[in-house]
Amino acid sequence: MYLDYYGLTDFPFTITANPQFFYASASHEEALAALQYGIAERKGIILLTGEVGTGKTTLCRSLLDRLEHEIRSSLILNPYFNSTQLLEAIIQDFGMVPENKNKLSLLNQLNRFLIESAGNKTTAVVIIDEAQNLSSAQLEQIRLLSNLETSQAKLLQIILCGQPELEKKLQAFKLRQLKQRISVRYSLSALTEKDIKNYILCRLSKAGNTQVVIRDDSFDIINEFSQGIPRLINVLCDRALLCGYARDVKELGPDIFQACVKELS
Repeated sequence: MYLDYYGLTDFPFTITANPQFFYASASHEEALAALQYGIAERKGIILLTGEVGTGKTTLCRSLLDRLEHEIRSSLILNPYFNSTQLLEAIIQDFGMVPENKNKLSLLNQLNRFLIESAGNKTTAVVIIDEAQNLSSAQLEQIRLLSNLETSQAKLLQIILCGQPELEKKLQAFKLRQLKQRISVRYSLSALTEKDIKNYILCRLSKAGNTQVVIRDDSFDIINEFSQGIPRLINVLCDRALLCGYARDVKELGPDIFQACVKELS
């Protein structure tokens, strides 16, 4: 609606996980480095946690864009199925057709694929997003997948990406074996006040901005509303752009942001 008015080529504050708009704060860069290290060194199970809206899914998509060609990846975004269906989804996302629907057959097929990949010096990575929603049975299945290995290294690198509740779930006594197998872990932080301003300007720039101006005295309002959570920043700034369009102004000041906060609260 407002793209032409502001001369934008894309919506800068969409809440979808678009790696084109990835902003590399210090915490996000550290998280990427931890994930890349875990994959490169074949550490097995890697844990990434962060509060709702901190950009975990966008970070995972950015990671996929940065992976070398010698790495095969499977991204599971919504693991709302049983442990057998989880295996089937992983196999399909690796580009294979499941030979059979029973768990043993699926495990054998995945193991053959992983051994072949290792023989070709290719690393296989599975990223499971929203992992806090995994059942105990699914998490146990992941532990079994982490057992697929040669005498030198793990055949499958598994990234569990989820909200802090995932850490609490892993404290369960029956999941202690899985917890012990997590070799790399990182907790993603919210953006700092300095990051918030840079994040907003970065996204506007990537969307082709030459006309939108956000006054410096607006950022305190954005900081207080969002608490550094990227998704909340996006929601507020998108509403502010729409409000500016409706008022026919391209300089967005505190009055616009305060009105938008009131609408969103």
